[in-house]
Amino acid sequence: MTLTLLHAKLHHLRVTQADLEYLGSLTIDEDLMDAVGIVTYEKILVANLDNGQRLETYAIPGPRGSRIACLNGAAAYMGKVGDRLIVMAFAQVDAKEAPTHQPKVVRLDADNRIVAKAY
Repeated sequence: MTLTLLHAKLHHLRVTQADLEYLGSLTIDEDLMDAVGIVTYEKILVANLDNGQRLETYAIPGPRGSRIACLNGAAAYMGKVGDRLIVMAFAQVDAKEAPTHQPKVVRLDADNRIVAKAY
């Protein structure tokens, strides 16, 4: 049996931009993606702490060091600049490995800088 478990989380990612005309997804600074192991085009669940909205989309890398978090396409309606997001990615894990599974989690400050890591 396999279980779906959290494998990556960006906690308090601040929206820096919204682009309704882009084809879709969430653009995230590639350094932040690397910090938790989210890969390009990976399916993500995004929860907006400021308005309660949730959406599923995929991650695309933004420029390294830019600290960008851009809601693209229809996702642009799900938040505004300054909103705090929780970005989560999940993995299929064998049930036998579940007790020792540890997700990579980072907490970010208001400028999308990493302030804490858990992994």
